[in-house]
Amino acid sequence: MYSNLVDFIRHHYSIPDGLIPLHAPHFIGNEKKYLSECIDSTFVSYVGKFVTQFEEMTSAYTGSKYAVAISNGTSALQIALLAAGAKTGDEVITQPLTFVATANAIAHCNASPVFVDVDKTTLGMSPDKLDSFLIENTELKKNGCYNKLTGKKISVCLPVHIFGHPCRIDEIVEICDRHNIVVVEDSAESLGSFYKGKHTGTYGKMGILSYNGNKTITTGGGGMILTNDKELADFAKHITTTAKVPHPWEFAHDELAFNFRMPNVNAAIGVAQMETLDVFLESKKNTAKLYGDFFSDQDIRFFTEPDNASSNYWLNAIILKNKEERDTFLKFTNENKVMTRPIWQLMNKLEMYKDCMTGDLSNAGWLEERVVNIPSSYRGN
Repeated sequence: MYSNLVDFIRHHYSIPDGLIPLHAPHFIGNEKKYLSECIDSTFVSYVGKFVTQFEEMTSAYTGSKYAVAISNGTSALQIALLAAGAKTGDEVITQPLTFVATANAIAHCNASPVFVDVDKTTLGMSPDKLDSFLIENTELKKNGCYNKLTGKKISVCLPVHIFGHPCRIDEIVEICDRHNIVVVEDSAESLGSFYKGKHTGTYGKMGILSYNGNKTITTGGGGMILTNDKELADFAKHITTTAKVPHPWEFAHDELAFNFRMPNVNAAIGVAQMETLDVFLESKKNTAKLYGDFFSDQDIRFFTEPDNASSNYWLNAIILKNKEERDTFLKFTNENKVMTRPIWQLMNKLEMYKDCMTGDLSNAGWLEERVVNIPSSYRGN
């Protein structure tokens, strides 16, 4: 069966031998043209027309009123958390099944992650587990929600749309509203994914996107903050450009800040990639359908988009029977030059987060032992 899958993947990626990557970037539009324009203009840093254009295109596509271009997705997440009110000593609820950047962004705000379980059907945070955790472990005070065990304020909830599959984000927002907790969406992997007709990253107070080299579209390195709140958008733009106060010649800065804005040269690539986003998404949907058909008569489950969702299928995923079968599959495919990868180790098992508070994580643990990503690059058709 594994041999048949390797042959299937090689056939559909038209690579008879050699390495088939997990997700490679593709440049099929105006990338070189816009890069040349950017270089000729000499505006290659964060001041330049492509930064503004990229933000406007992203805002229009996602339906978010404001979009702020950032140097990378992790920095975007850190700034979004700070803007949402995460302060030193606070706690931020997130999920253990995610890339480490999610937890790191919380820690870089000098806050502590609290890990709540995920749903097997979405891979994202479980509203049911979140609701139970908050009812059992927190209390509302005049200035917010507090953890009864630690005494710390829970200021933000940070769910993740894993592999581009939307979580039940509307339910999460409703629960957090009842507990006076702000929602920030880690939508790093889900550009082009919609839940109940709305783009991911637009349900919470803020959301973020990533344009790393392995994402659906890339700027080499880059991220974006999404929000409908002008005050938060202005804060994000100000705090990521060293909090410089506008002046014809003086260097005045009004608070401790960051140098996190996206350079114009990266945004030039992003504009070209946005122009071909629909082509990429169509190809990825077609690839997911091919995988779905292939696995329909195999003893391996192909992970499909959740109910009420339109997923971008950034990374296609399968679910094996157990950890032993998973490891056998990983060994065979990688030895045959088809890149496959397991889902991440749970965050609460990492050394720096092992002492963080957790709820029941049985679903996340089950998925950790079984989920594998298979090649998902744009195929050109």
